[in-house]
Amino acid sequence: MKWIAGGVTAAQGFEAGGVRAGIKPTLTKLDLALIYSPLPCAAAAVYTTNLVKGAPITVTQKNLSDGRAQAVIVNSGNANTCNPDGIEKAERMCQIAAEQLGIAPSDVIVASTGVIGQALPMAPIEAAAGALKASLSHEGSALAAQAIMTTDTVPKEAAVQLELGGKTVTIGGISKGCGMIHPNMATMLCFVTTDCAITSALLDRAIHRAADETFNMISVDGDTSTNDTFAVLANGAAGNPEIAAEGEAFEAFNQALTALCRALARKMAGDGEGATKLLVCKVTGAADRETARTVAKSVICSSLVKAAMFGEDANCGRVLCAVGYAGCPVDVEKIDVAYESENGTILVCKDGCGLAFDEELAAQVLHAKEITVLVELHSGAAQAEAYGCDLTYDYVKINGDYRT
Repeated sequence: MKWIAGGVTAAQGFEAGGVRAGIKPTLTKLDLALIYSPLPCAAAAVYTTNLVKGAPITVTQKNLSDGRAQAVIVNSGNANTCNPDGIEKAERMCQIAAEQLGIAPSDVIVASTGVIGQALPMAPIEAAAGALKASLSHEGSALAAQAIMTTDTVPKEAAVQLELGGKTVTIGGISKGCGMIHPNMATMLCFVTTDCAITSALLDRAIHRAADETFNMISVDGDTSTNDTFAVLANGAAGNPEIAAEGEAFEAFNQALTALCRALARKMAGDGEGATKLLVCKVTGAADRETARTVAKSVICSSLVKAAMFGEDANCGRVLCAVGYAGCPVDVEKIDVAYESENGTILVCKDGCGLAFDEELAAQVLHAKEITVLVELHSGAAQAEAYGCDLTYDYVKINGDYRT
């Protein structure tokens, strides 16, 4: 597997684009995106676990009931959630894309992100349809990545390649999300394309496994959004033998897909609203995988840990506290805690007890843009990683005037 430049247009046969339709009040930001494959695709998706779901999710679930799709249309600036006409408008967005592309509306995935509870204006989308179609290109991933952003500060793209059956297979993706992010699909939209030949059933299995290891292991603020969607399209243009059963080829594809999703998850966590640091919690020595995952998420979700990292305070007590209320049967007298960054590593807790340490070194370690909290449980061989960010003054500022 190797990393390459590009996003959703890195794989053969995919085009993407984005335009400013005017859904957002700003005069400069793009807010309408389109992804398209002329070849029919196997397709699968994972959605939010929130009981309050955006209308686009209901429509996309219906459209993907046959495991096929060819296009994705996405707007930002308005979530089309908790509105009486939401389903009608989500279906109309599918029709708009289908009319421009000459495909069936049922072959379109639709997604929206932005303010909840406000009616989605359709006139701007209708008026921008032609320009949106014209924006499609094999180099258009960056436009699509920009058009799906809300409070994100940077677009998020990644792509990888691997060899399957003597053919080069490419997987690329774009994502958005930096607030209302919490494990259980985070607050995110993520669209992945691949030229791999794979059945929709195996694709569905792969994306659930990938989401479990990556997007379900990130948190910014503890809020699970209403519109989270992670969708994958596979058009088979690479010409590899179709993956129709679990085996070596499926495992290789799954590993590459998971690596791609992890890269995008890290980008989202590092771009958390108001964030100055990417936080990674790596738990080792756990009795089982679920314990490792639960403890890692508990640490990364702790507001006190997040605030301490913002203040560059090497306080082991906040980490130990988060481990203690995670609800897992860990031996607290065996826990070690250390902080690690490009500036070094410092052990702050051994066998459940705080240590005297070099405060100057600790300040250097925590001054980095990426900090890893190392938690060793000394109870087994299982491990897990979770991803988050520090908690800053700007988080409150951003969300205090989100609608305005």
